[in-house]
Amino acid sequence: MGPFELIPTPISGCFEIRPRVFEDNRGRFIKVFHRNWFVENKLNADYEEQYYSVSKARVIRGLHFQSPPNAHVKLVSCITGSICDVVVDLRKSSTTYHQVFSLELNSLSGNMLYVPEGLAHGFYVLSERCIFLSMNSRKFAPECDQAIRWNSINFNWPDNQPVVSEKDKNAIKLEQYNSPF
Repeated sequence: MGPFELIPTPISGCFEIRPRVFEDNRGRFIKVFHRNWFVENKLNADYEEQYYSVSKARVIRGLHFQSPPNAHVKLVSCITGSICDVVVDLRKSSTTYHQVFSLELNSLSGNMLYVPEGLAHGFYVLSERCIFLSMNSRKFAPECDQAIRWNSINFNWPDNQPVVSEKDKNAIKLEQYNSPF
């Protein structure tokens, strides 16, 4: 058995990745990346930037992405707590254009979501606190930073009045966005 299980989602090129979890009387061990496995599975294996955010319950962050020429692949996980992770396909040529996919990412399972270029990404915090980890194939480029308004997609969020930043409250609606992807 390899270090991960690759599970296709309904969105083309987007995958849930489930790691092997090793647990004993000391605690848990979870591998979050293995370059050779990613290459063998034809997934991006080059990440220029990695960061984490700490969020409280009921927070929504997103739906964020970078536009070309700095569009990026993301590998995301929740290393403390749990989140409802959401992606929206912005690729005009995709058979899943404007479709939404979500799943719970949590620290117990250690599962991750592989988000290809052309998808907007966000999450809602289900636990009292979460630490969200993101590996990005390109470094942050402010001039390409974009967002879709969280409540303009066809998705029933766990909360109709979440805590949202001003940037995310004022993001463009999905139906108004002219996608370059």
